[in-house]
Amino acid sequence: MKILIFSGTADGRALACRLADAGAEVTVCVATGYGAEEQGEHPGVTVLTGRMDADDMAALLPDYALCIDATHPYAREVSKNIRRACAETGVACRRLLRGESAAEGALSFASCAEAAAYLAGTAGNILLAIGSKELTAFAGLSADRLYPRVLPSHEAISACEALGIPHRNIIAMQGPFTKELNAALMRQKNIRFLVTKDGGAVGGFPEKAEAARETGAALILLRRPEEDGESMEALAAACEEMLKWK
Repeated sequence: MKILIFSGTADGRALACRLADAGAEVTVCVATGYGAEEQGEHPGVTVLTGRMDADDMAALLPDYALCIDATHPYAREVSKNIRRACAETGVACRRLLRGESAAEGALSFASCAEAAAYLAGTAGNILLAIGSKELTAFAGLSADRLYPRVLPSHEAISACEALGIPHRNIIAMQGPFTKELNAALMRQKNIRFLVTKDGGAVGGFPEKAEAARETGAALILLRRPEEDGESMEALAAACEEMLKWK
């Protein structure tokens, strides 16, 4: 049984390896070289690298019995394209969901634009732990206040430079991070606001929330888009059951 997984997350990597070990021929699609590096090598798993639109996905899908969307919870456009391509090709699609986190005391916003509008009326340094793609939403704030934590890639650093963020403010590191490292960074940079997404336990959200509480910084949470899907264990078990009959 051939399974196509659109991934780029730790959950997706784990699922791909588990299904390959169960006997599936697994192809994992990741957008970047960084994603391919994180996926690594595993028997029975083939990795394809490169960004795809819905048409690219539809051209690939007919060779597979099942498609799994294991992309990031906030990758709404990618998930939309996956669903469209599966509908066009008639390939079954299942969605892998990360468990949501408890975020007591957090200030919750539906988008980066809403969070930026709130922060415009505040003072103090801001740690942006949201990746590099949505940094432009904060362009209206003073660049000196912004401390983006991004992947150590040319693309991510260039996104920071495009906003005029001083190089001394750019934190180019690969996570996830411990609570201790988060807190140390926040103290060193005198962070008063931490802006983050709920990446779940696998994405290091609890460690960020705990560091914010410890340092007294306000936690600004970007809410997940609502969607249906399955947990890792439920989806893996369902796929393993399918493999028994193939």
